Amino acid sequence: MISNRILFSEKQDIMKNDSEIKPVNILLVEDNPGDVMLTKQALIESKIKTTLNAVMDGEEAVHYLRKQGKYANTETPDLVLLDLNLPKKDGLSVLAEIKADLHLKFIPIIILSTSSAEEDIANAYARYANCYIIKPADFRQFIHVVKSIEAFWFNLVKFPKKKKRA
Repeated sequence: MISNRILFSEKQDIMKNDSEIKPVNILLVEDNPGDVMLTKQALIESKIKTTLNAVMDGEEAVHYLRKQGKYANTETPDLVLLDLNLPKKDGLSVLAEIKADLHLKFIPIIILSTSSAEEDIANAYARYANCYIIKPADFRQFIHVVKSIEAFWFNLVKFPKKKKRA
């Protein structure tokens, strides 16, 4: 399993008081260690302070989000980047579980997959994915995609305040 907690804060020159700014918490559900490292690199280059937590399979993603077992004390993510082709439980099943859960359904879920199959795209939106992005094979394009996700979801989108889970 990949180290699950990575805090990025290299580019904080635009932040007024770093101690007052809470990092954006991102859960990456990705079984490819190379893609995890690419995502990490893209976030390091960004101007937004983020915490990236990564899990390697669909079952672990559900445990993480429901705060089960070793994830009992984890913070609910602000955003989930979800691959479709995962071991143990595929991404569409994870997506359906998240969106059916009253405590989790408001978390934005971005499908980040190599699949360009129309059926996968339609099935993701049918299960209430917030968006579907085809993962580029090229390193520079991948970095651009991650930065674009960040720019849209954390600069333009307004989120509801998180409620404490009972």
